[in-house]
Amino acid sequence: MASSEACEIVNPVRPMRLPSRRLSGACRNVCGLVAAALLSACSVTPPRDQQDICRVFEQHPHWYDYAVDAEERWGVPAHILLSFAHFESGFRSNAKPPRDWFLWIVPLPRPSSAYGYAQAQDPAWREYLEETGAGWFSDRDNMKDALHFIGWYNRKSHEELGISVWDSRNLYLAYHEGRAGYRSGAWRKKPQLIELAERVDWQAREYGAQLRQCEDRFKCDSWYQFWPLCRK
Repeated sequence: MASSEACEIVNPVRPMRLPSRRLSGACRNVCGLVAAALLSACSVTPPRDQQDICRVFEQHPHWYDYAVDAEERWGVPAHILLSFAHFESGFRSNAKPPRDWFLWIVPLPRPSSAYGYAQAQDPAWREYLEETGAGWFSDRDNMKDALHFIGWYNRKSHEELGISVWDSRNLYLAYHEGRAGYRSGAWRKKPQLIELAERVDWQAREYGAQLRQCEDRFKCDSWYQFWPLCRK
């Protein structure tokens, strides 16, 4: 697993201009390979088995710590947070809404600015940063930040709409439609959305049952976690 989940090559090294065109071409090839290797090292592979939260945490142990931290801060259960991330992005850090193409040649604008594990749109992400003081180093393609965003949004839905933090079905409806959209009840005329929310709820329940069977394996599994810092 990469040391950082949101890697960025801030100042990529540019090849020196050499008098020989042959050497310049070789340099470009080498630099391209190096850049590709760095980007590959920075990426986080989606879990192989996304239906089992225990397998998810086995592949990405730090995600357990991130989920528990977000649960402790926002009061939204960890298994619900992971279910949202699963359905929003398939645990792909750079997920974006698919774009349409004009005549199969010209790419059209994407339908929204949603991005990352939580598919947070630009306005909601800015609101999250301003309200929480998370800082501009927070990124939507970082699982820790994404889980905190999901927890923050659902907490606000709980406070403003009265939805229980355990009610993943209605929390997801508010997450998808926005709190104003949920309040208007427009979602009641969207059977596909309701079906999706029920799938999110089912997956959250499955994750919760699975986590109760394996959670002890992920507590205090890092060298820096020792009593009284452990969650035993």
